[in-house]
Amino acid sequence: MLSYRHAFHAGNHADVLKHIALVHLLGYMAQKEKPFWCIDTHAGAAIHDLDSRHAKTKSEFESGIARLWERRDLPSPAAEYLRQVRALNPDGRLRFYPGSPQLAMQLLRKQDRLRLFELHSTESRLLREHFADAISNSRPAPRAIAQAGDGFTGLLALLPPPPRRGVVLIDPSYEDKADYRRVLTALREGLQRFASGVYVVWYPRVQRREAFEFADKLKRESPGDWLHAALDVKAPAANGLGLHGSGIFVLNPPWTLAGAMREVLPYLVRLLEQDAKAGFSLEHQPA
Repeated sequence: MLSYRHAFHAGNHADVLKHIALVHLLGYMAQKEKPFWCIDTHAGAAIHDLDSRHAKTKSEFESGIARLWERRDLPSPAAEYLRQVRALNPDGRLRFYPGSPQLAMQLLRKQDRLRLFELHSTESRLLREHFADAISNSRPAPRAIAQAGDGFTGLLALLPPPPRRGVVLIDPSYEDKADYRRVLTALREGLQRFASGVYVVWYPRVQRREAFEFADKLKRESPGDWLHAALDVKAPAANGLGLHGSGIFVLNPPWTLAGAMREVLPYLVRLLEQDAKAGFSLEHQPA
């Protein structure tokens, strides 16, 4: 929805799960010299200031990234993610948190391409300004294009990407219940155009029928290999409100992702748990 600002939630437990997976996937894709594209349908701002009024309204990062910040025993997938966050905070103080566009910019190479969509007018302006500055200042960056617009619609116009290699991140806010249906439609149509692409869908675990049914619907849209990882940090609220966990669903995951998630999920439960109902699940359906 146009009122949604991710800045209120930057660095929370859901970001930790999603971004650990994203960092692993982009790192895997970059192991081959051949270029690839990263497409982010709901990009948000590139960098979040955790000292800002928005971030401090709920300070959700304190029960997310802040719990990893001083750890020295992180499993390797979490350690690589933390290294990317630390790159924005060279003085050792956690102040800036990278959104998925910034993480991609840090991990993609000059031969790769980054395509970003954001519908919120303020977020899209900040996003376009950020990447214009990055490119004009000759900082290491892929060739990036950030557009103000609907990522569901914009995605299909980009598929298949010219190198026939790509990662597509789909993570709307789901404040509008129609987002669940639109994700399924985007996957169905995206697979028709680009069947070999790696598709990453993030979704919230909330007390809503659409959320309960979503993973099973995603499985039915998957013609081959898929992975589903979910992390709960607490019990659902008695009043039915709020986010108690989140999940990622990956179509065509690389063979390394299941092992990475198997390594990191038990650790995240121990580190991010807010009550005794914290837990995780991991499913993998090979092709």
